[in-house]
Amino acid sequence: MATETGRQTDALTANRPAWQLGVLGGILAAVVFGAMMTVMMTPVIETAIPAMYGLSGGLAGWIIHVSHGAVIGVAFAALADPLFDSPGQTLLAGALYGVVVWAVLAVLVMPVWLQTVGFAGAPAVPNVSQQSLVGHVVYGLVLGGAFAALE
Repeated sequence: MATETGRQTDALTANRPAWQLGVLGGILAAVVFGAMMTVMMTPVIETAIPAMYGLSGGLAGWIIHVSHGAVIGVAFAALADPLFDSPGQTLLAGALYGVVVWAVLAVLVMPVWLQTVGFAGAPAVPNVSQQSLVGHVVYGLVLGGAFAALE
């Protein structure tokens, strides 16, 4: 165990830059959100997400979804690391970040992208879904919580 600023950290997070913690938190959050999608919105993860890249199948959807989660986690780390000092602030920031990600990426970008690639099941723009909003807020809460815990 290493000691950093008076806290004990394990080898996974010791002396890691914030962007790496964002990747780890983003992956964890995407797995939780992906499990929710598998249960609540199966066609999204099995069909729509892979269709964005000309692919099909649940495994492709999972790989893409978790990859997106990691990248979005890095962006969160870039914003959260210099701004928030307490776990509570970081958790709240994660929830708000989930709402912003939902509003920009799920409501606007994803339906336009799916229409552009000619996906037959592309939703209308804007694609406002309460289930998607809840999933993105959970993603943000897990991301913020993981980031605060790993930091």
